[in-house]
Amino acid sequence: MSSKKIALVICSTREPRLNPFIARYVLDIALRQNCQESIDILDLGEQGLPLYNESAVPSQLPETNPTPHYTHRHTQAWSATVRQYSAFIFVTPQYNWSVPASLKNALDYLYFEWKGKPAAIVSYGGRGGGKAADHLQGILQGLRMKVISTHPGLVVKTTTLESCVETQQIGPGEREMWRESGVEEQISSMFLELIEMVQNE
Repeated sequence: MSSKKIALVICSTREPRLNPFIARYVLDIALRQNCQESIDILDLGEQGLPLYNESAVPSQLPETNPTPHYTHRHTQAWSATVRQYSAFIFVTPQYNWSVPASLKNALDYLYFEWKGKPAAIVSYGGRGGGKAADHLQGILQGLRMKVISTHPGLVVKTTTLESCVETQQIGPGEREMWRESGVEEQISSMFLELIEMVQNE
C-alpha cells in the first residue's frame, strides 16, 4: 500500500516573504516524527491563480472528479494538485486579523478536493496569529474539512524577516524562543494527531 501524501501549504504570496522560512521550520519538526506519509511543500505563490474567476460553483460539480469540469486551465491544474493530497498543514501569517487574500482565494476555487480531508493550522504574527487561525478554522469547516483544534501560533519579531532573508533560514534565537514557549511541542502534537486522522481515513 502506497503512503499517503500531506501538503504543507505556504499561504502568503508577497515578496519578500517570511512564510517559506516558517513553513520549513514546521516541516523540520514534522519530519522528526518518522511517519510513513510523505510531506510536500505546496507554495501558493507558484500556482498561478488569478483572483477567483470560475463560472461554475465548485460544490455543484461532480464530486468524484470535478477537475475536467472547471472552465480555466489554472483551476484544472490547481484541482489536480490538491486532489493528490490526503491532508493539509496550512502555515499562514496574520494580515489585519485574518488570513492573506491569496489563501482565501486558493481555497475558494475548489470544494470537493478539500471536503472530508484532515487539516491543521500553524499561524504566526506579532501576537502569534490567533485571529488568523480562528478565521481559517471557520473557512475550512465551511469546506467540510476535518480541522484539528490545536493551532500553534508563533510570535514573530519585526526583525525576523530581515535576518531570514539574509541567512536563508530561521535563526537560532527565534527557534529557542519558540521552543521555550512550547510551540515545538504543540506542532509535534498537532502533526501526530493529523497523521492519526490520515491513517484512519
